[in-house]
Parts: sequence; structure tokens; C-alpha cells
Amino acid sequence: MKILVLNSGSSSVKYKLIDLEGKHADVLAEGGVEKIGLDGGFIKYRQADGSKAVDDLGKIDHRRAIEAILNILTDPAKGCIKSYAEIDAVGHRVVHGGEKFSESVLITDDVKAKIRDCYDIAPLHNPANMTGIEAIDSLMPGVPQVGVFDTAFHQTMPAKAFMYALPYKYYTEDGVRRYGFHGTSHRYVSAKVCEFLGVDIAKQRIITCHIGNGASMAAVDHGRCIDTSMGLTPVEGLMMGTRVGDVDPGALTFLMGRHNLDGAQLQNIINKESGVLGISGVSNDMREIEAAIAAGNERARLALDMYELRITKYIGAYAAEMGGVDIIVFTGGVGENQTGLRADVCATLGFMGVEIDKDVNAGVRGKDAVISAAGSKVKVCVIPTDEELMIATDTRDIVEKL
Repeated sequence: MKILVLNSGSSSVKYKLIDLEGKHADVLAEGGVEKIGLDGGFIKYRQADGSKAVDDLGKIDHRRAIEAILNILTDPAKGCIKSYAEIDAVGHRVVHGGEKFSESVLITDDVKAKIRDCYDIAPLHNPANMTGIEAIDSLMPGVPQVGVFDTAFHQTMPAKAFMYALPYKYYTEDGVRRYGFHGTSHRYVSAKVCEFLGVDIAKQRIITCHIGNGASMAAVDHGRCIDTSMGLTPVEGLMMGTRVGDVDPGALTFLMGRHNLDGAQLQNIINKESGVLGISGVSNDMREIEAAIAAGNERARLALDMYELRITKYIGAYAAEMGGVDIIVFTGGVGENQTGLRADVCATLGFMGVEIDKDVNAGVRGKDAVISAAGSKVKVCVIPTDEELMIATDTRDIVEKL
């Protein structure tokens, strides 16, 4: 079954065309359109011969962006299929499902209405996701579409973990609670690491560390998420590339009063000016931070130390919450590739019986691997995430039942 996976953002659409047959997955094409709604829009993609290419598109909207993707896929020279009809289904990443979705679903008019109901709590994400769904409705009417929600995996959290200690009416009336994000990634890597190690997920206590420019962690107890670091929005939790993570709300109201900031200005600060970038003043890219540290930049050093400490604190908290931990998994762009960060974090966890093999860890980037030493009481692994495969698999499983 050929499944088109779409991740529609506010100014971009990423895609993969995946051919699924049993457990075998073949990525036929991938790429993305960027600068949607702006001058100079373009599509970058992998051609049929494996080479990479970029085409200018000018100023376009989401419908034309997806039309450009479909045209590339069906282009006689650049593409890999002859017509739209070869696409059996489309799977969409949808960021926020609120409490409405605990699993992936076939997109119907009712589902669309519920996605729109979440616009208020995900104003940057859900409207953009919906544009992708509506574009497919227009361009490929009748093709089955499936929504895969970032928040769904975390719907197994108990109330004691997802509630904020605000007046209860703000939960019942406004839906203010912790929802968590990156759920598709946490679900994928927690299952994949157990398959990789040959153990039963129903018997494991796992901490999944999705560490990248956006970062979150989850406590997965016997296959169920019982806690996660992101909250109502993707700002809470770990220190991130440009997001503040955990912060005293009193500090924010203090700054609003001191600098006469409105809500939009504060949102910009906590989402785009904080985190690693805000502390270092250098970059939100860990590779550039490491280079700055090597050159003696003390603020870059402070940023990395803070970044690593947050990860360590959440690992300790989740181990306590689950009564121990059997597996720690690193994934995401930083988690999969920054060997020094993994070593630094694990070096603080010796009291838990964590011991990594320094030589093995130093050689692991972007591949499935065990990086813990033979005598470690906790398995520490690197598992590259594959959210697109998870979306494609869910889409296939739902469409096959139609």
C-alpha cells in the first residue's frame, strides 16, 4: 500500500511517500515545501534516481504546495508514480487532539470539527494541519485520510500527572491540563527499543528522551505513558533550542509588568528567544554551541550545562515515579547524534546503576545501538525516531479495515 505522509506546518509541508508491505517499508520519495505564504517559496525533494533537487515555486498557499508535491511525485522524469491514483491513502500529522483522541482515526467531518475545536489551544499548529487535510480533499477527493495525533500516546496519563494545580474550573471549562507532544515519536521508540532488545514492552519501565530543537521526555511504564514533560503547549519541560521550558510563572508576570509586554510579545520571548539561544547568545544549534565552547565561550558552556541538567532531572524524576527504570532511550536530532551530551547525562546517573561504554557511545550517531556497558543495571540505547513510518503504519492499519 502506497501512503503519502504529510506534516503541514504554518509555512511548510514535509512529505514522504512510503510503500508498506507487511513489516517492510520502502520510502519511495521525500521532501518538503518551504516559505509557504512568503515570497521565494520552494520545494526540495529527492528525485527518482536518488539525487536531490530544489525547484522555485514563488509565493504559494498550502493547496498549491501540496499540488506541487503531487506534481513532483507524478513527474515522468523526477517522480516515482504515474498518477495520483497510485496513492492509496494519506496520513497526516496533527499536533493537538486534546482529550478527544487517544488513537489515530479516519478523518471524517466529525473528526475535522474536533480538530478545529482544538484551535484555541494549538493556534500555531492545528489550523496548519487542517490546511493539509483540506488540500487533499480538494486535490484527491475520495482518498482515505487518517489523522495521527502528537498528543494521543499521552492520553494514558493519570489525572495526578496531567492536572495543573490551578482552580479546577479552568480544566473543566477551558481544558487547561498537560497534554504532551512528540507522542508519535515516544510511542515509536519505546516499542522499537523493546523489539531491538528482544524484550516484552509490557514488562519494561522505559524513559524516552526525544532531544532536539524541540525536546520532550516520557515515562513509559509497561507500554503506557504515565507522564511527559511538555504540557498544555510544547513550551513546558526541558530547555530547548529557543523555548524556555520550565520557568516560574511569577517570573513571566514580573517581566510583563516591568517591560510592559503584551501576551504576543511574551509568547515570542518564551518560544523564539529563550532556551539555548537565549542563554548562549550564539545559536540554537548544538553543533554551533559545541564549537563555541571549544573556543572558550562561557555562556555557551552555561547553556549546555543547563540543557543537560534538565534532562538529568527528568530522568531522575521519572525513575522515581515508576519505581525504577529498565531502559533509557535517546532519540531526536540531538539525542541521536550528540555523543558528548549522552555521555555527560549518563555520567550523573551512576547512583541508578547506569554505566555507558564510552568507546561505543562515541561511535554511535543516527543508528540503533546499545551504548550502555555490559555491567550496567539499566540498558541505555540510541534509537532513531521515525514518526513518518509510525503515521504510515497507523494509516495502513486503519484503511485496511474499511
